[in-house]
Amino acid sequence: MTDPISSETHGDIRIIWSDNPPVNALGAAVRQGLVREIEAAEKDDAVNAVVIACKGRTFFAGADITEFGKPPVMPWLPDVVDRIENCTKPVVAAIHGTALGGGCEVALGCHYRVALPSAKLGFPEVNLGLLPGAGGTQRAPRVAGVELALQMATSGKPISAEKAHDAGLVDRLVEGDLVQHAVAYAEEVKDIRPLPKSSERDDKVRNVDPALFDEYKKANAKLFRGDVAPQANLECIRTATEKPYEEGVKIERMKFMELMSGEQARARQYFFFAERKAAKIEGVGEDVTPREISRVGVIGAGTMGGGISMNFLSAGIPVTIVEMNQEALDRGTAVMQKNYQSTAKKGRMTEEQVEQAMGLLDPTLDFDKLSECDLIIEAVYENMDVKKEIFSRLDKIAKKGAILASNTSYLDINEIASVTDRPGDVVGLHFFSPANIMKLLEVVRGDRTADDVLVTAMALAKKIRKVAVVAGVCYGFIGNRMLIPRQKQAEQLLLEGATPQQIDKVHVEFGMPMGPFQMADLAGVDIGWHRDPERIESIRDALCAIDRWGQKKGAGFYDYDENRRPSPSGKVQSIIDEFAARKGVEKREISDQEIVERTLYTMVNEGAKILEEGKAQRASDIDVVWVYGYGWPVYRGGPMYWADSEGLDKIVDGLKRQEERLGDDWSFSELLLDKAEKGEKFTR
Repeated sequence: MTDPISSETHGDIRIIWSDNPPVNALGAAVRQGLVREIEAAEKDDAVNAVVIACKGRTFFAGADITEFGKPPVMPWLPDVVDRIENCTKPVVAAIHGTALGGGCEVALGCHYRVALPSAKLGFPEVNLGLLPGAGGTQRAPRVAGVELALQMATSGKPISAEKAHDAGLVDRLVEGDLVQHAVAYAEEVKDIRPLPKSSERDDKVRNVDPALFDEYKKANAKLFRGDVAPQANLECIRTATEKPYEEGVKIERMKFMELMSGEQARARQYFFFAERKAAKIEGVGEDVTPREISRVGVIGAGTMGGGISMNFLSAGIPVTIVEMNQEALDRGTAVMQKNYQSTAKKGRMTEEQVEQAMGLLDPTLDFDKLSECDLIIEAVYENMDVKKEIFSRLDKIAKKGAILASNTSYLDINEIASVTDRPGDVVGLHFFSPANIMKLLEVVRGDRTADDVLVTAMALAKKIRKVAVVAGVCYGFIGNRMLIPRQKQAEQLLLEGATPQQIDKVHVEFGMPMGPFQMADLAGVDIGWHRDPERIESIRDALCAIDRWGQKKGAGFYDYDENRRPSPSGKVQSIIDEFAARKGVEKREISDQEIVERTLYTMVNEGAKILEEGKAQRASDIDVVWVYGYGWPVYRGGPMYWADSEGLDKIVDGLKRQEERLGDDWSFSELLLDKAEKGEKFTR
């Protein structure tokens, strides 16, 4: 194996190069090489300063993920960073690309930092259930200040080099040849003594108001709810304001080891790899090439159609969007423009980028203009007859080789494809609402969907920054199919004595962003309603019949004030009581554990059926769907991983306890029973 670390000398400046593609990960060979070259430069009397730089597209972008779960190889990264900082000659970091995690810690170990304006710095460890364990929580607040260190470590989001420069984390921003500028900077500082060590600075951690930490936690409550890693990061940064560096790094190391051995870190690291596995399509060779997509067509300019279009426009792909009447078309394009303007106001886009995106949009009433498109996505309401009519028309006008996609949430892609003479070109692309924001895309593989169509869909998903999961054809695919038993049991629990707020509270405390009834009110209680106010067969029907459609109407399962704050509804409770009496359901006290068993355990059972039927490629794909599509807490790994962690025998026992209450149409997954009996797991 070629040594990833080398060096060269420019005058009296030694440049230490890392060349470890693709992201210069800090693997064992890199760590060993850095220590070797720092020590060599220190001993060389002809060298007066050192520059650490990386070849390729980025500075060190973090740990080597191939080392996860393996015995550690010396030297440890904390020792490497300390060795850099304790070098008797000034060390300058030359930063381009992304200095993330251990890469940012290496930069902090250097005495000076020079960066391109395009560079980013950050601590993404929290996303793996960890904290920066090589002194990052102690050095960052000393160099950049407590508030920025908190933001970086608890959110996991990188900051720009410009923001880092403003905070003192980067000493100089340079344009052009980064290493040339870094060498010049090293020449400027080579004689300055004492060397500025990040660990010895204390001006930014002295006299910090202790209330700052509680205020930060309160302002960012969602980050901390149920998740131990953000709290551990905060505590370590608090320690930097209270104790000397030497004590702080000991506490950081202790908390790092606690997190590393904890269930949440294991769940997050499992999910890290699960997301990467999801991109692989079973049964499709790597030699299959994607089709070229130069223009996308979207049918329907409503909420979904507009959101779907924005994904492609933002990626620089022209979109033809079709509507039936001018008013709907104008309304849809106006909403897209408004959404882009809102993004620009938040600083996430420039006005020029907004203009560029909207300039790629071709709104039209002419259905035949879709003949120019390489991919056409139907985004109309869930009605099989309407969708089949659209696909029949598309079959007549679409160019040869064009991909015909439906955004259906539930319906049979095979049946939709059957009205065309090109079923191999038909695929499901189930975007989640709001489509321009939600990361998940279910790619629904019909029985005759061509391999290159699937490969194209997955490649496009990456281009528009979606996480794609392949699903088979079944009602509701993966996510919505598992949602059905949860919703059914939640509504049955209402009849038996639980309240909407109790059921929602159980789900929120579990880590969900909201419970089933909060979600129904947000999305719209009327979704899927048959629109006949005389036909009242469920609590939802009764709510819809009296205009309680959710937040948009100011009333759903909850009452809402003008600020959309919810409160329990006496009217809803009366409807529930009336339904319970009509069905002869006796009210009783419902425990939180029963709610878990009947709503979450039943989801696991349905997930097992999906695997059993081959509608998901792997259990980890189900977990990716639920984390990105429905807000399942990533620190629990996803429903299938969580079930494994709980113990499948426990899941089965809980379901057996509730079996009589689950309804006549409920049944056990044979796969779940089999794995529980054998002591096997879905995900490990």
